[in-house]
Amino acid sequence: MQQFDAISPIDYRYYPNNEKIFQQLQPYLSENALIEYMAMTEVALIAGFADEGICSKEIFEEIKHTAPLITAEQVYAEEKRIHHLVRALVNCFGEYVSPEAKRFIHLSATSHDIICTAEALRYQDITQKVLLPKLLELEKTLLYVAEKEKATLQIGRTHGQHAVPITFGFAIAEYVARVGERIHEITAKALQLRGQLSGAVGAYNASSLIVKDPVAFEKNVLAKLNLKPATHSTQIVVPEFMTDYVHSIISCFGVLANLADDMRHLQRTEIGEVGELFEEKQVGSSTMPHKKNPIHFEHVKSLYKATMPRMMTLYLDQISEHQRDLTNSASSRFTTEIVANFYLAIDRLTRTMKKLAVDKEAMQRNFAMSKESIVAEPLYVLLSLHGCQDAHEKIRVAAEIARLEKKSLLQKVREMPELLEVVVKFTPEQKQILENPEQYLGKAVEKTEETCNYWRKELGL
Repeated sequence: MQQFDAISPIDYRYYPNNEKIFQQLQPYLSENALIEYMAMTEVALIAGFADEGICSKEIFEEIKHTAPLITAEQVYAEEKRIHHLVRALVNCFGEYVSPEAKRFIHLSATSHDIICTAEALRYQDITQKVLLPKLLELEKTLLYVAEKEKATLQIGRTHGQHAVPITFGFAIAEYVARVGERIHEITAKALQLRGQLSGAVGAYNASSLIVKDPVAFEKNVLAKLNLKPATHSTQIVVPEFMTDYVHSIISCFGVLANLADDMRHLQRTEIGEVGELFEEKQVGSSTMPHKKNPIHFEHVKSLYKATMPRMMTLYLDQISEHQRDLTNSASSRFTTEIVANFYLAIDRLTRTMKKLAVDKEAMQRNFAMSKESIVAEPLYVLLSLHGCQDAHEKIRVAAEIARLEKKSLLQKVREMPELLEVVVKFTPEQKQILENPEQYLGKAVEKTEETCNYWRKELGL
């Protein structure tokens, strides 16, 4: 199949445009990878038999060295003939090994002993070797921006309206913390993924015929793959482990989409506080040559919209009739795309944030738009502290009159004797804040430093 014969955008659009991404994901998420991990699980089973003296070490070595020879192409050709994927894999093993070794392959296992264990193993591997390093790269980028811009004045916004002053570094520090927490969560949930080797209904019926302690045998085999069994299984690993793992990914994906959306809004023409790097020959619009659109941040949000609803499939897959039905057979295969889309989003967001342009003059200009009115909060708080009753309502009324009369709020308050007689009691430091509202930053700078220092230490960055 040629590139543009593919149906999935991952295959015809995103992989081909970045060979490095393909090389990162293919060893874990492709069908070739699935077959390799399934073969690895079959080999671990034989290793367990060798430990028990059920088969010889020589037979284990023979089967072990056969595993790398088996290809997905070969297995799927056999599946086309017999209509069963795992038995096709077993048959392919049998084509390479001696008759004596052949009889031990897959002995006592059911298909999902192999599939569930292989899935747990490959998702653990891609998390540790690919996803977490990429997330840490994003976290380092956010740390750099937050620390660099920790004192860059910006107007805070709630409900899309100007609120009180913060710094741009403080705004980014929010995402330093949120991504950091999600890194911990993804790490934990990946480590909780489980395998199994408990047979057709999970009761160790077949393995009880072969080994004295099938539960201990299962633990030993899974330990060879750095996995653990659940406390109970059926024909499949209980689905909550995978559900929790994917939820941790979707949860982090939501944080990335939120960051992307914030940065996208700050690029609006009338705000213009940040900007994506626009390449020299990049085209922004097919009809408006002047356009420079925030396509990378929009792309991350769009990928999230396409991926997040798939979490519902994982919740639906929790329900399996009795010891197992086939209603997750097709749906579970698309988990690979959730992980792939997540990686694509991390990569895109990291590259974009590394080249983010911060327009401090625009931030100052936007702050100045509300400079005269944002003193309302410190005014009402200080008035209350100095004994003024109903200070909030009085400042609300004063602010509305000031707006109608096109005066500054402070100027209007000075024209109101009832309020002025309290204002004169303010300390010099308090009056300074009213005269220079850009100093009304609370602990924005300090909190940015504290947050960044914490996550640098917590994540070893």
